[in-house]
Amino acid sequence: MRNTFKLMVVLLVAGLILSACSFNASTANIPEAYMATDDSGANQTTVFAQDQGFYAIVVLKNAPDDTTVKAVWTAVDVADTDPNLLIDEFSITTGDATIPFSLVNDNLWPIGSYKVDIYLNDELNQTLEFEVQ
Repeated sequence: MRNTFKLMVVLLVAGLILSACSFNASTANIPEAYMATDDSGANQTTVFAQDQGFYAIVVLKNAPDDTTVKAVWTAVDVADTDPNLLIDEFSITTGDATIPFSLVNDNLWPIGSYKVDIYLNDELNQTLEFEVQ
């Protein structure tokens, strides 16, 4: 009887602890992400000309409709610019999709190295590095 009471107390405490925790069991994933010169993703590259727009193509799978994907664009080591300068960021909330994040410039892009960090539900998923020559 005494062991049964102890077991009940342990199970009750464990249940309270588990109910206080927040779990994210989303199956959303990004099986593929790459840089391209167009929003269709047909022309994959990691090297851009100064007059081209940048496109980060992100494939989102097994995602509930409330999944958030964010792209954070950074000038890593670029001429006449502070290192690791945040250029811009964009986010979208969606389900399964192929998402073409884009960054364009009315002027020429400075020569150097850039990156785009891809976040899935506010967690860094991957980084795509590219350069302008």
